[in-house]
Amino acid sequence: MTRPPGPLNPQQRHQLIGQIGQAVTAGLPPGWRQVRVEYRAAGRHIEADVVVTRPDGTPVPVQPPPPAVQLLGTLRTGMYQPGRGTWLSAALVFVPGGRPRTEFVIDEEPAWRRVPPPIGFADELRFFPRADRFVPEWLTKRAGGDSGDRPADEYGLRQPRVYDGLDAEGRPVVDRSPLPPAERDRVLDYLTNAPVVMAARSYDTDAFAPDRDPAVPLNFRTDGVWVWPGSVGYYLREHGIAPDPDLVAYLRARKFVLPEVGEPARKKAIAAITGQPSTED
Repeated sequence: MTRPPGPLNPQQRHQLIGQIGQAVTAGLPPGWRQVRVEYRAAGRHIEADVVVTRPDGTPVPVQPPPPAVQLLGTLRTGMYQPGRGTWLSAALVFVPGGRPRTEFVIDEEPAWRRVPPPIGFADELRFFPRADRFVPEWLTKRAGGDSGDRPADEYGLRQPRVYDGLDAEGRPVVDRSPLPPAERDRVLDYLTNAPVVMAARSYDTDAFAPDRDPAVPLNFRTDGVWVWPGSVGYYLREHGIAPDPDLVAYLRARKFVLPEVGEPARKKAIAAITGQPSTED
């Protein structure tokens, strides 16, 4: 699926919603009464739910088809309004032979299954910038902006930007100088040898090569000062994309020497990733 070249016009939006309906209803047994799709997002954090109502009226949750999830992301990006932002949650209801019903919520916080970490909300404001008057108070607090321009989050850790934003077609953009060849391997060794504090068994899609098989590590590492996703090292290795300049400056100051990371630091990193309170002082 190629993304539309810029903001969606009403016709493109209607067509895309129709494609989402086709994706979620393909393969359903005859007689289904309704399909309800819910999608919630903040930055790179995505949640999607699909519930099918059977012929007897019983609602049954089903696995969201990956093509539908991708199309929903395209719809969200294409509905961005400069200075206003884009919707954070959507509900789409499809019925056989009828027009879809849609609801898009741009300012209220979604009912998350799992609240994204602060970096997810910070990414939301970076990827889809809003004028100050359009940033709800809850979003400012979730993004960590209620305490000024802090160098670290509330857990005392810093988290890097994986990339710098999205272009008009929804593709990631980086605006960074490449690493000198002499530093590349040292940075990569540091990033990939720090201890893993959280990991999944699956892999994520490469944002810069989405047609590849998923290969981006879904893990987080920390050195006790920074905590970063596995994608940072992956994109450096696979695409030569330098990490966040602030992180690179920090590594240079450390002369690329990885410190010992104790259990208290690991617990703080997990708290920073999940957005849950830390039990450590």
